[in-house]
Amino acid sequence: MDDALMQSPLFASLDAEAAAALRASMTEQSTPRGTVIFAEGQIGDHMYVVVEGKIKLGHASPDGRESLMAVLGPGEIFGELSLFDPGPRTATATALTDARVLALGNTSLHPWLAGRPEVAEALLAALARRLRRTNDALADLVFSDVPGRVAKALLDLADKFGEVTPEGTLVKHDLTQEELAQLVGASRETVNKALADFAQRGWIRVDQREVLLLGIDRLARRAR
Repeated sequence: MDDALMQSPLFASLDAEAAAALRASMTEQSTPRGTVIFAEGQIGDHMYVVVEGKIKLGHASPDGRESLMAVLGPGEIFGELSLFDPGPRTATATALTDARVLALGNTSLHPWLAGRPEVAEALLAALARRLRRTNDALADLVFSDVPGRVAKALLDLADKFGEVTPEGTLVKHDLTQEELAQLVGASRETVNKALADFAQRGWIRVDQREVLLLGIDRLARRAR
């Protein structure tokens, strides 16, 4: 089984035999870029694990504005809130790139949760981490300026998708300028101004849908 999949909260606590049995009960879906896996407001009865590619979770406000809550990569789970609170989806999940995901219905997972409490604990821990990130993001919107939020977003993306090169850490985030602005919670113009300032200082080098981080320490100080 793929290493990234085995590190997922759903599989990490299982031995190889149990993990293989759980994997066999899941349905694999190929999701071309732009595919909506589920939409905000829909009733959810499946959770998902990213096998390959990137998935974005977004939220739309009543006046039509959009925010990007998270960008997920291989091994990460989403839609798991429906396991514990089977109500309308709180976000829209869209394939940011061509991707593959594994889907597991709630009725299939419940026996695993009942018979293996360690799986339930792992999923609750994943939910707690997501709640903590949401709280941090809300605090950042109140207490951090846009350049600080941009620096933090770049570091978070680097932690997930960064590749160390001789020049620096290359982050292929696959986000448009508008999507990066939605992730930061600011206008595209303001985010572009912050990126241009970082580039002028020699901290980053920006290319289409990717960025090379040259001064991670400086970005980390700016993110505080």
